[in-house]
Amino acid sequence: MLSIEVSELLKDKEAHLDLTLVAGKKGLHKKINIPRIQKPGLALIGDTSKLHPGRVQVLGKSEITYLKSLGEAKTKEIIGKICKVEVACFIVTRDNEAPKAIISETNKHQIPLFKTPLLTSTLINRVTRFLEDRLTASSQVHGVLMDVYGVGILIIGKSGIGKSECALDLVLRGHRLVADDVVEIKKKPPATLYGMGSELIEHHMEIRGLGIINIKDLFGVAAIRDRKLVDIVVELVEWNPEYEYDRLGIDEHKYTILEVPLPYLKIPVSPGRNVTTIIEVAARNNLLKQRGKYSSKEFDEKLKGVLLKTPLPEIDITE
Repeated sequence: MLSIEVSELLKDKEAHLDLTLVAGKKGLHKKINIPRIQKPGLALIGDTSKLHPGRVQVLGKSEITYLKSLGEAKTKEIIGKICKVEVACFIVTRDNEAPKAIISETNKHQIPLFKTPLLTSTLINRVTRFLEDRLTASSQVHGVLMDVYGVGILIIGKSGIGKSECALDLVLRGHRLVADDVVEIKKKPPATLYGMGSELIEHHMEIRGLGIINIKDLFGVAAIRDRKLVDIVVELVEWNPEYEYDRLGIDEHKYTILEVPLPYLKIPVSPGRNVTTIIEVAARNNLLKQRGKYSSKEFDEKLKGVLLKTPLPEIDITE
C-alpha cells in the first residue's frame, strides 16, 4: 500500500496548507495511506467504529466548540479513544485554539496535531488534492512525452533509435515537449495516466553530437508543458524486412503501463521515412477515433461491401 509520512504535510510548498505543528512532534513519522480526509463525527460521542487508521482527521470550529463544552476530563477520554485507532494526525482549522486536553493526549499517544488559518472546506480540498497526487501509483519510462495537437504521445524505443531527434523535430513544428529521457508516469484512478519530467532534467533534451539543450530557453514557454495526459504509446523500431508490419490498422494493439492499457503503434525507422510526419498523423487519427471515426474499419467495411456485390466467376465443372 502506498503511503507518505505525516511530516510531508509540513514540508509541502505547493498545496499551501499553512500548517503549524502544535503537539505530537514524535509522531511525524506516522504514515498516511488514505487520500481522503475524515471529520471525526460520531467518534466525538464515543463511537470510533467508522474511523480508519492512517487517515487525516480534521477538527473544525463546530468540533472544537463541542469538545470545549464537554470539559477537560471528557475531552481527554474521547481524544484518547480516537488516538488508539492510530489515526495519522489531527488538523484544527481557522486557527482555533485546541483545548489542553487534546494537546496532552496527542503528545501522550504521539499523534501530530496541526493548526491552520484556512477554512475547513478550503483545507479539505487542498489536503485531498495533495494526498491524491502523492498516494497514486507511479512508474518511470525511458522515452519522450510530447503534446502533439493536444494528444499526449509517449515515444519509446531502444537507446539511439532517434526518439529525442524526433521530439526536437516536433518542437520545431510547433508541438510541445513534456519530458525527455525519463518520463514520470502517475496513475489517477480508475484508469488515467499523466506523464511529467523529473525535476532534475525538466525542459532539457539530449541530442547526440550536440549535447544537452534547454527547450524552454531555446524556443520559449510555448514549447513546453509540465504534465500531460498520456493517450498513445508509439514505439520506434529498426526496419526489419522480414517482419510483417501492420498495414491496415484494423486490429488495435495495446501497451500496458500501471495496469492501464493504452493504444500502441509500432513504427519502423529507416532512411527516407519521415517519422515526425507519421506521429503527427497518428495524433490526428487519434482525435478522429475519439469522435467515433475509424478510417481503417470504414475502409474494411466498404471493401467487404464491394466484394459481396461483385458476382463470382462461373466455373465449368464439366471440364
